[in-house]
Amino acid sequence: MAIPVSAKIILPIFIITIFLQGCTEKSSQAYNKWEEYLGGPGRNHYSSLTQINPDNVKNLKVAWTYSAPDSGQMQMTPIIVDGVLYGVTATVQAFALDAATGKEIWRFADTLQAWHSTSRGVAYWSDGKDKRILYTIGPSLVALDAVTGKLIESFGEKGKVDLHTGLPESAKDKFIISNTPGTIFEDMIIMPVRVAEDENAAPGDIRAFNVRTGKLVWSFHTIPYPGEPGYDTWPKDTYKNSEVGGANNWAGMAVDRDAGVLFVPTGSAAPDFYGAHRTGANLYANCLLALDGKTGKLIWHYQFIHHDLLDRDPPAPPNLIQVKQNGKTIDAVAQVTKQGYVFVFDRKTGTSLFPIEEVKVPASGLTGEVAWQTQPVPSLPEPFARQANELTENDISPYAENKEELLNIFRKSDKRLFAPPGLEGTFLLPGYDGGAEWGGAAADPGEGILYVNSSEMAWILKMELATGQDNSLSPGENLYLNFCSACHGKDLLGKPQSGYPSLVNIDQKRDKDFVDKLVVSGKGMMPGLPYISDEQRRAVIAFLFNEEKKEVKTTAITNGKPFLPYKHAGYNKFLDSKGLPGISPPWGTLNAIDLNTGEYLWKIPFGETPELQQKGFPPTGCESYGGPVVTASGLLFIAATKDGKFRAFDKKTGKLLWETQLPVPAFATPATYEINGKQYIVMACGGAKLGMPKGNTIMAFALD
Repeated sequence: MAIPVSAKIILPIFIITIFLQGCTEKSSQAYNKWEEYLGGPGRNHYSSLTQINPDNVKNLKVAWTYSAPDSGQMQMTPIIVDGVLYGVTATVQAFALDAATGKEIWRFADTLQAWHSTSRGVAYWSDGKDKRILYTIGPSLVALDAVTGKLIESFGEKGKVDLHTGLPESAKDKFIISNTPGTIFEDMIIMPVRVAEDENAAPGDIRAFNVRTGKLVWSFHTIPYPGEPGYDTWPKDTYKNSEVGGANNWAGMAVDRDAGVLFVPTGSAAPDFYGAHRTGANLYANCLLALDGKTGKLIWHYQFIHHDLLDRDPPAPPNLIQVKQNGKTIDAVAQVTKQGYVFVFDRKTGTSLFPIEEVKVPASGLTGEVAWQTQPVPSLPEPFARQANELTENDISPYAENKEELLNIFRKSDKRLFAPPGLEGTFLLPGYDGGAEWGGAAADPGEGILYVNSSEMAWILKMELATGQDNSLSPGENLYLNFCSACHGKDLLGKPQSGYPSLVNIDQKRDKDFVDKLVVSGKGMMPGLPYISDEQRRAVIAFLFNEEKKEVKTTAITNGKPFLPYKHAGYNKFLDSKGLPGISPPWGTLNAIDLNTGEYLWKIPFGETPELQQKGFPPTGCESYGGPVVTASGLLFIAATKDGKFRAFDKKTGKLLWETQLPVPAFATPATYEINGKQYIVMACGGAKLGMPKGNTIMAFALD
């Protein structure tokens, strides 16, 4: 339902006349608006606004703030349409604000349940009269009246479309949500989806829905059906194998509306780290797809990782840019990756603009696993993140007090390029998140310059033998070990430095109803377990609340989850005894890359480690989540860092021009816009990641 600010508030006059132009404009539109996710259909985080420039950026002040009714991680980048700012809170409540003042116009919440899945924003569509906001709540795509915030009940079933629509029957009870706004093309919205990453993952078909009715328009099978190209890159009939899924677009996509082409990066096949049930190259997982926007037909594709075993899927939408080579201007598409590579293609043909070599990589030592023999590595640009095979023992952190312990782990770990998972441990650098992360890259689209922040956090990827159920344990403990221990630890202590909270004494922090809902629907980046039975869910909760009778033996615990001989041993960062990265700095970088030549314009450490800074050490860089914004005036704005700063850099040189401390870190990408001749830059400050405190502030800056 729509939640009014007050019955006494009169909507501004401009609300009546807003949305004269919708997001059906061509991709050649001027970059002076921010009506779509990441600033426009090319996903370039770019603005042609110039009021705020390198000379006056030091005069930025807080223009307004909005306090959301909840708090927690916000990855949301707002959109702004004719003076109204639209976004989503930490519990997935959509809202509309007066973009000049921050005053709430309306807010929509699912009154039946407080959802905790992370949302990166909303999409807007209009035909000039009908104006709609489309976003997701749990497994539902929702359509709201953009003026009133009320559900449009003619869309789908009373305003909602189940994101399982169009998937096989075997996927109907599987986890599926969307963290990223859909892409508007004509009267369709093409939806990214997030699915599980284990043996219960739904297939990740790319699907387009009619924005008026919610009906399915077309679907592209990312795990091909018989007779479709790519079918022979999987075992026979994999498309109907409920033990294999994924290959989904979760990061969002870009659209060239002039050409009518969607550019869609796809995720890894599931299960992530052991692929004996999915031998082969696994098209169309880990690909960039060029699809006909009207029909969903494949135009061309490129696969970045063959038979992925390292969760190396593209983490962000591609950038649609122009580059110049040999005196010719080329419409190009650039894709950043977790591995730290940038791939650049001719948008029309899929031809790479720089040579790519298929490099021989190690075989797997796990029984049944058949790792692909080669992986593609672009010749240019050079990787923007260090690679594990480049490190030596001299790269252990100079700040670590337990150096010998770190060296021992380092020496035992497999550091070869694309080393597959194994029982001894793989040194994963860049880490699980990248390299490039979901914040993605900004670009000067006409100049071919790409700006990307990169994390340099090493992790230890380790597999272990799966023993199945232990009949000496209770049902709940067996289920916990099977489904939850990889993140929260076998001892429930979690891994706070890695972002996984402790569950010790959860009964003193949360009630059973809250935990029950989280087990089903997930929270933040935690996937839900909708496929386990009610009995199993009650057993897990009884175990967590220390109410389970230990002498009760378990029955089959793998309901819907097949037994595999190996399992992922958990997400473990390579940290020193103080919780700092175990490798030498930089621990995060900011990079400017000229994609006309493939050369770097500049590269700097990005972010600080306060406890080391206070001791006089130089900037170390740090992990960052959220991307940059670049402007025609010569600025690059970015928050994203664990240190909680918001910064502006000279985009030509990387020189820091301005910074301010935020109330909590903003793990999100900013947006910039202009109202009544005044330029604003706005972002969501939610914290609640990397052990940081949580907040609830949307904050806008402008010149005095």
